[in-house]
Amino acid sequence: METPDGRWGTGWSAGAPGPGESPRTQKRAALEKCKHYAAQLTPQSSWTMDDSASAASSMEVTDRLASLEQRVQMQEDEIQLLKSALADVVRRLNASEEQQAMLTRKGPTKDPTGLKKSPSADSCTGKSARPMMAALPLRPTVNNGTVLPKKGSGTLPSPSGSRRDAPAPATKSTVKRTSSSEHVGPQGRKESAGDARGNRTRAGSTGSNSSGKKASESKLKEPVFNAEEGYVKMYLKGRPITMYMPKDLVDTYSLEAKAELPPKKLKLDWVYGYRGRDCRSNLYLLPTGETVYFIASVVVLYNVDEQLQRHYTGHTDDIKCLAVHPDKITIATGQVAGTSSDGKQLAPHVRIWDSVSLNTLHVLGTGFFDRALVCLAFAKSNGGSSLCVVDDSNDHVLSVWDWQREERLAEVKCSNESVFAADFHPTDANIIVTCGKSHLYFWTLERGTLVKKQGLFEKQEKPKFVLCVTFSENGDAITGDSSGNILVWGKGTNRISHAIQGAHEGSIFALCMLRNGTLVSGGKDRRLVSWDGNYQQIQAIEVPELYGPVRTVAEGRGESVLIGTTRNYVLQGSLDGEFIPITQTHTDELWGLAIHPLKHHFLTCGHDKHVCLWDSVSHQPIWTKTMEDAVQSSGFHPSGAVVAIGTQTGRWLVLDTETKDLVTVHTDGNEQLSVMRFSPDGNFLAIGSHDNYIYIYAVAENGKKYSRVGKCSGHSSFITHLDWSVDSQYLVSNSGDYEILYWIPSVCKQVVSVETTRDIPWATYTCTLGFHVFGLWPDGSDGTDINAVCRSHEGRLLVTGDDFGKVHLFAFPCSQFRAPSHIYGGHSSHVTNVTFLFDDSHLVSTGGKDMSIMQWRVV
Repeated sequence: METPDGRWGTGWSAGAPGPGESPRTQKRAALEKCKHYAAQLTPQSSWTMDDSASAASSMEVTDRLASLEQRVQMQEDEIQLLKSALADVVRRLNASEEQQAMLTRKGPTKDPTGLKKSPSADSCTGKSARPMMAALPLRPTVNNGTVLPKKGSGTLPSPSGSRRDAPAPATKSTVKRTSSSEHVGPQGRKESAGDARGNRTRAGSTGSNSSGKKASESKLKEPVFNAEEGYVKMYLKGRPITMYMPKDLVDTYSLEAKAELPPKKLKLDWVYGYRGRDCRSNLYLLPTGETVYFIASVVVLYNVDEQLQRHYTGHTDDIKCLAVHPDKITIATGQVAGTSSDGKQLAPHVRIWDSVSLNTLHVLGTGFFDRALVCLAFAKSNGGSSLCVVDDSNDHVLSVWDWQREERLAEVKCSNESVFAADFHPTDANIIVTCGKSHLYFWTLERGTLVKKQGLFEKQEKPKFVLCVTFSENGDAITGDSSGNILVWGKGTNRISHAIQGAHEGSIFALCMLRNGTLVSGGKDRRLVSWDGNYQQIQAIEVPELYGPVRTVAEGRGESVLIGTTRNYVLQGSLDGEFIPITQTHTDELWGLAIHPLKHHFLTCGHDKHVCLWDSVSHQPIWTKTMEDAVQSSGFHPSGAVVAIGTQTGRWLVLDTETKDLVTVHTDGNEQLSVMRFSPDGNFLAIGSHDNYIYIYAVAENGKKYSRVGKCSGHSSFITHLDWSVDSQYLVSNSGDYEILYWIPSVCKQVVSVETTRDIPWATYTCTLGFHVFGLWPDGSDGTDINAVCRSHEGRLLVTGDDFGKVHLFAFPCSQFRAPSHIYGGHSSHVTNVTFLFDDSHLVSTGGKDMSIMQWRVV
């Protein structure tokens, strides 16, 4: 930052972001400071500026602000370089202790330490990789290895601003801001001179950020294969990531070889969950005995008696509404606007499909609707030939369609406020009722125009929200509102003919008219109340608190009813009996997924603080447990006896798999724990944290006893993924700035010798960066697009979950650039985790914001 005397000091001043913070956070903080200083820079200011940014005294404040922002950008790069240099110093000091003997024995052309040198170090020296160890003092000093970047005619002091006169580093050359440390030559595959002379490049070091380049230029960088050193270098966001291959592949590997599609495919087998938290009127029973509802971008047709599910997967993003045609076969569903993986906008639309064949019949409104669809209803009296739709635009446009001809018959601005329900009158297809925030409208379709009459509350206090509407046998409209009242509106009028005051405590979310003329209401108070034809209460039952408030009610088979709740349960039961859940899922973002090592069980956990163990055969939860903190990650002990749970607060727990009893609780740091991974022999637990450390625990007594070994320190960003070697001796880790580091966890030491790590067989492949998996990265990826990776246990398949709601199936190994894959939709949010069951028969994927769990059969 600029000081009052016009000089530039360190970017790590008090209050500035520290090395652990993301570049985005650093930039935001620095820009705030810029605005603060710019406000003080008036034309009368007598402050001086250094030569590289001097300006005429008449310079406008905006120009000065632009100049300051440019400097901030440079200082951000400088911080990155310093972080990389410091990390390099620490690594090299650690290595020098272990490998001093090797220094004298090895020749100068190879890196004598066996260290993977950071790209920042290479780009600073501009020379072949000669030993830098000799230049390092035994005790690290902040100035060591820092770089003085050029900028125009002037040079900025290094970020160690307070130590300006310290001796220069061993290599005195400078780095231009605009150049990155690696180049692909004119032939497109040629190495830079530094590589040709055997430089070891540490994967994903932050120092090589080519800040002067446009993002588009960075994206176009092709991978490079160095046959002499035996590595492939790929680029994510312009940053080089070096991945060494096993020795036996070096002679035969070709970057141009084409990868094959995987030998197997996936078939959606089961969808766990229901969207009740923010959708209504989305649960119906079909004559086939199937219950129809939706979650994410899948419509589920679930036959509870036969325990079979079918799925309509025509949608590309979140489904928000559903309507069943009077023929009970045709179904309409509406989705939100979305974005495809290549950045194209996907328009909101209505799909009309056959529930027997699952074939799409019609697609309506592409290009007409805005944002999303919120209400759908088929007309009941004209053979169901009309469909009314309300979208989520500012005006909540109500439109009426002849869906078979795909023609729009009428449209009108419905309301500036939220609309919760729209339905046709049961005996007159020209009358539509809509309700929502502070409104109830009766619409009449006359000669292609919708004419509105407002519901008159008169002596009745007008509610804030009219939440639901249904119709009685004689054609009266019945509404439920946020005041807990049920109001009856005389047929053909906009006036109240009867009122049930205080039918519920709080909002009434659902009204359902049964075939026998009984009205059922459900609300926020979790009560389900039945009313006779004279609106006298017959009985009331309370839904258990676990399931949450009633969101929607539908008539089931015989005397039964179906209930959807705001906690995403679907319940089945009768008006005087108990309710049993037929499906359920989490109620907040879902990240943790772990597979039982010996049974067809898997465990999920999420930000709703719930941990749930599922049986993949019966598709039912075995047990559910509520934690004190939001949960992020999980991992089973190889014996299956216990499972470790990582939270967002640094606390982690171990639960007994059979009894769900607590075995132990520990805390490491105060940030989220992204990975919990037991070693294959069950003797260690590795915990990857957002505080940049990997915590190692020794495990005894079949997962019942834990003692801390230490922590692995060396990453300059948060830990994202971990894998153990087959013999439990080594650990590989990925981090948020695309580093690949290797460790001996029993002593918490980093392994820097490439020759040691390149041939290690890994027990699992969940790291998104590495030679065996780099082909999964799509063109132009920013490094965060792939959230999870898993190799099948038999070793021929690799699956990924991405930010675009897609599950990709690749052949393994996946070590050719742009490897082909089978792509599967269903999730409508980022896919946060994917993993194969222990016998590879099925695959499980979890959606983040869509909170769905999908089980896929491997075929």
